[in-house]
Amino acid sequence: MKKFLSNYKTTIILLVAIIVGTLIGLIFQEKATILSPFGDIFLNLLLVIIVPLIFLNITTAITKMQSPKRMGKIIGLIIAVFLVMSLISVLVGFATTFKANLVNSEDGEAIKSSLEEVDEEEEEEVNILERTVDLLTVNDFPKLFTKDNITALLVAAIIFGVAIRMSGEKGEEVKKLVHSLNNVVENVLKIVMYYAPIGLGCYMASMVGTFGSTIAIGYAKTFVIYTVVSIAFFVVFYTLYAFIAGGTKGIKVFWKNIIPPIVTALATCSSAATIPTNIKAAKQMGVSDDIAETTIPLGTSFHKDGSIIGSVFKLMFLVSLFGMQMTTPAQIFGALGIALVANLLVTAVPIGGGTISEMFIITMMGFPVAALPILTIIATIIDAPATVLNSVGDSAASMLVARFVDGKDWQNKQ
Repeated sequence: MKKFLSNYKTTIILLVAIIVGTLIGLIFQEKATILSPFGDIFLNLLLVIIVPLIFLNITTAITKMQSPKRMGKIIGLIIAVFLVMSLISVLVGFATTFKANLVNSEDGEAIKSSLEEVDEEEEEEVNILERTVDLLTVNDFPKLFTKDNITALLVAAIIFGVAIRMSGEKGEEVKKLVHSLNNVVENVLKIVMYYAPIGLGCYMASMVGTFGSTIAIGYAKTFVIYTVVSIAFFVVFYTLYAFIAGGTKGIKVFWKNIIPPIVTALATCSSAATIPTNIKAAKQMGVSDDIAETTIPLGTSFHKDGSIIGSVFKLMFLVSLFGMQMTTPAQIFGALGIALVANLLVTAVPIGGGTISEMFIITMMGFPVAALPILTIIATIIDAPATVLNSVGDSAASMLVARFVDGKDWQNKQ
């Protein structure tokens, strides 16, 4: 019993805090929002530490890699794993919504009558080339170190790490400094996490108090179905990924260490805020430092199982609402492609990407522009379970990358 409490003490404390926060939200409802500042303190502390943590983790991970060949292999496998997992997610999203009829006719009419027309002149034009430039780079050095430019920060960290390696002995002092700074930042994170039970509990109380009373019947059905699908996807596919990566031992270490990232993602609804606990969990699973510190930050930008499934739900919600028929393979595969691309637009545009993604779905499927508020509401109500899948999927991905980079006995090498 003592060993169990020792191993799971942090997890138990976080879970108790979340349960207490949920109960406070349910009992006091909107009055529970008075606790919101205490939750915001925790979230703000996490978001402040994210930028240096990502930069230093990526840089040190590259400098730790024994050879350029290993670095190329890791990056290549990360891309392949993300692609396969994303394709599985979009197929699961479609399979679970195709016959679900997310909106019945009576509720659909009520939702339509509540729509407000959106001024098409205010739509932001999506220029793919310009978005790619903005995604990968910034035009001023200080802008690089903000949470709104995470992808550009990842690119800069990779280039900086490679530059240190290219410098050889002349770069040793910088290498030591970066490693030392990384250790200090990780200890800062440990200090912040002491406040986690209070912060997460207050955040959950405020969220439940505000969120619990605002879901209309039509959207509640979508929320319930999405939540059930998310839980089933999590249990089935992430357990399967863990088994592929490490057999029964992989399943055990995955479930033993994944609760803190789940709790953090559920309470904060922020993939970025979950990066520290995700990296820690992956390392405890046996994933090597260079793989964990590369896969998870990259996954925050480029791998979002929950958002992909959410894009399918948004699309199929409108299909049900407007009575569109999807019977031919061309219509089905076209819709799946639209859901995938819509998810990529969220990544490509850190600020306002959700709106552009939703406008892309509406435009490509031929729905009226006035339907935009519908998708915004859906994005809001599924945010928590979607963030859990987005975040925890990166830990599962890191296990798969470790399996193919370090071999079958990857867990024993750590």
